[in-house]
Amino acid sequence: MTSDAVVLLIAVFGLLLLALACQRLFRARFVAAAGSGLMGALLLAGAALFFVVSLNLHTYNRLTYEQPVAEIVFEARGAQRYRATLAQVPSGELQMFMLAGEEWQLDARVLKWKGWANLLGLDAQYRLERVSGRYRSIEQERKDERTVYALSENPGMDLWTMSIDHKRWLPFVDAVYGSAVYLPMADGARYEVTITQSGLIARPVNDVAKTAAGSWK
Repeated sequence: MTSDAVVLLIAVFGLLLLALACQRLFRARFVAAAGSGLMGALLLAGAALFFVVSLNLHTYNRLTYEQPVAEIVFEARGAQRYRATLAQVPSGELQMFMLAGEEWQLDARVLKWKGWANLLGLDAQYRLERVSGRYRSIEQERKDERTVYALSENPGMDLWTMSIDHKRWLPFVDAVYGSAVYLPMADGARYEVTITQSGLIARPVNDVAKTAAGSWK
């Protein structure tokens, strides 16, 4: 059963109890009406809470094994300037960015659940967070133009922040952590990015990227 179906089911039960409360109130059964009304209100509140949590969770993708999450290609557009074309997997969504520097960096958020939550079907999940350009020189990092772009929105209740600030409220969360990978940019370089339970991995796909990555080491 999907999370949307669970929310709908809880909401329906809540509405039925509220309808029952109105019926009992009409019959002057005040105590029974109060009980049904309270239970119905609690179920509706629970459904609303579940909905906003589910809305945020939908921005993450399930992570069960190493899987491709993106492919990124670069075109030189001047000194320390590159146009990056990022294709997210499996959606195929294409995004283009102008990055400054010699290196690119991709960041992601990862949510891992407790063992008993895994048994209920909650796999670790990830969300690509941002892409940015990097300078090898610390002085340039401090002084020159920084190029950073968001890759996702954060609707609903922010599980990431809640799991850090109010961990006792979310006992099913085992760990939340950020993961980042960075490699050199080069004209025509193509990289594939995958993710595992331990974080992001980037690999050069073509000869240009392999040469750039080899010389970078």
